[in-house]
Amino acid sequence: MPTSKRLRVSEDDPLTRAIAPPSYESPQERDERLAAEQEAKRVSDAIDEELNRQRISEKKGPKAIKILLLGQSESGKSTTLKNFQLMNSPKAFRSERASWRAVIQLNVVQSIHAILDLMSKAHSSAHNPPISSQPNTPPKEVSPTQPRSSQTQNAPSPVATSRGGANEETSPQCPHPSSHLILRNPFLFSKKSACDSADLIDWSDPDDPGVVLNACAEDMKRLWTDPVIQALMKVEKDETGRNGWVVRFRAMISFLDALDRVTSPRYIPTDDDVLRARLKTLGVSEHRFTMKTGPMGSPMSHDWRVFDVGGQRSLRAAWVPYFDDMNAIIFLAPISCFDQVLQEDPSVNRLADSFLLWKAIVSNPLLKKTELILFLNKCDILRAKLASGIRLADYIVSYGSRPNDFESANLKKKFAGLLKEHSPERLYYFHLTSVTDTKSTTYILENVQDVLVRDNLRRSALVT
Repeated sequence: MPTSKRLRVSEDDPLTRAIAPPSYESPQERDERLAAEQEAKRVSDAIDEELNRQRISEKKGPKAIKILLLGQSESGKSTTLKNFQLMNSPKAFRSERASWRAVIQLNVVQSIHAILDLMSKAHSSAHNPPISSQPNTPPKEVSPTQPRSSQTQNAPSPVATSRGGANEETSPQCPHPSSHLILRNPFLFSKKSACDSADLIDWSDPDDPGVVLNACAEDMKRLWTDPVIQALMKVEKDETGRNGWVVRFRAMISFLDALDRVTSPRYIPTDDDVLRARLKTLGVSEHRFTMKTGPMGSPMSHDWRVFDVGGQRSLRAAWVPYFDDMNAIIFLAPISCFDQVLQEDPSVNRLADSFLLWKAIVSNPLLKKTELILFLNKCDILRAKLASGIRLADYIVSYGSRPNDFESANLKKKFAGLLKEHSPERLYYFHLTSVTDTKSTTYILENVQDVLVRDNLRRSALVT
């Protein structure tokens, strides 16, 4: 009896039914299915064999230098990785331009959507003032998650035909976006992901997003350069009362300033465009390359592995498994974010969150033997903010009455103090960076590479 019961359960198993061959299968279809299964098994076995070969080769060969990029979301980790790739694998970096083209096009669409949301919010606030009998009732605002009005729906959309009812006559030169513009994930689903060169892009593809963006280029330029829109962006406040629009979309503004070039029919991103492109990192990704020179330019080859991680709070638990096998951690702290809050928690200041993250890293026992490299990033944005009159003392109480300039804003002392308090005998390397500046970042990363190679050789007792 128990045997028949187990058999009955197995026959009723949904997975068993799903993978079972169809009952109406013909002999020819059966032969084709079996041949396809054999081919799939052959490919799977070949992948397993290659992975095993790589593991054996890695054990026999010199140990790779591993670097983990850490920091909160939008701190510059992915841009630092791009600089590493541009330095050490320029051909591979530039071979991905065709894929990054779609990401940049998406960034342009996101920026235009943000402007339209800003217009809707201002329009709603102007036509729905607070009721006099209820002074505490805030003006009604249009949430970015709510459906846009017919005026704002006539914009290039990164989604398919989910929106309707747009007023197509407002822009006769711009085709209806919901039926023409479909931005796919350029690295997973687009046919362009297999391109090794921009020459392989199908410029005649009618579904290419560039066709719609080119048709809407004049409308987008008029929108971006409109004096009223520029004034709205300067006074727009986020949910905490801070000026949030320009800060949030600052990295994409360079694309709006170059709409003629970015929306041209045969647009190919430059290196600088790829560095400024925004694509949120989810999970952990590993990137491998070979550095051809050793310390002081010596002809020594080293395998490098750089791990880029997502910085959102919900993704930080995935960092821990990588702590026990790293040569170095590059920690990026965006010091320009002193007047911003976390997107996932508006009650937490972003600079304060960087301090807490740094404290957790330096006090972690798994990282006692790991080299620490601190990048105080986005110095260019910090200079611009302080020069515009945004006061550091308004957000950092301990700053006191010191001058509101970049030279006086010595945030390095705070990070150094946390290290001294929680790991007093530890050394660390410190750099002021703007990772979108390729020239200065290349110089810094060359110094970082030299330090790490020397440390790796010293651990191997090859140098003293």
